[in-house]
Amino acid sequence: MKRLVIMTVGMTHSGKTAFAKALEKKLENAVVVDQDNHSEFLQTYYEKLVPKDGANHIKHTLTKMIVDYAIHHSDCHLILCNANRNQESRKELLSYYKEHNFTSILVHFNLPISLLKERIAKNNRDTLRLRTASSYDEVLARQDKQTGMEALNPIPGEADYLFTVKEEGDVSVILEKISKLT
Repeated sequence: MKRLVIMTVGMTHSGKTAFAKALEKKLENAVVVDQDNHSEFLQTYYEKLVPKDGANHIKHTLTKMIVDYAIHHSDCHLILCNANRNQESRKELLSYYKEHNFTSILVHFNLPISLLKERIAKNNRDTLRLRTASSYDEVLARQDKQTGMEALNPIPGEADYLFTVKEEGDVSVILEKISKLT
């Protein structure tokens, strides 16, 4: 069986988690690995171990352990539901999956900032997962400042497949295309 690794890329409230959950239902034998869940778990049960600033090594270690287990002890497709906004980090991760014979897919959520602001205003998402910001508005403003940086946007050839969500209607089409790759 051809195993897929699907990485979602995009700013806060762009639909990465909703997409990942929908794809998990559509693909047979897939699992979502969501670092937001890991952040909440660590903040809830191990708050004293979570760094106040800088890299969150404990979260990354937890995620890596879960991913490694899935790679070596399951035959699941992996759906990585995180920001994955740094091209250099993605390159490193994607090469790791290539070593383990995964077909790689990037799904870039490139929605208008106005839509993301609307979503934040309507949403009551718990801020427990936030470590270095006090609100999602702050996270979005920080991410929006970085948006023009070349090192953030996925490029053709970075993964085996690249799909871009530019409007909400693109999601169902991309879900269907990915489901046909298995």
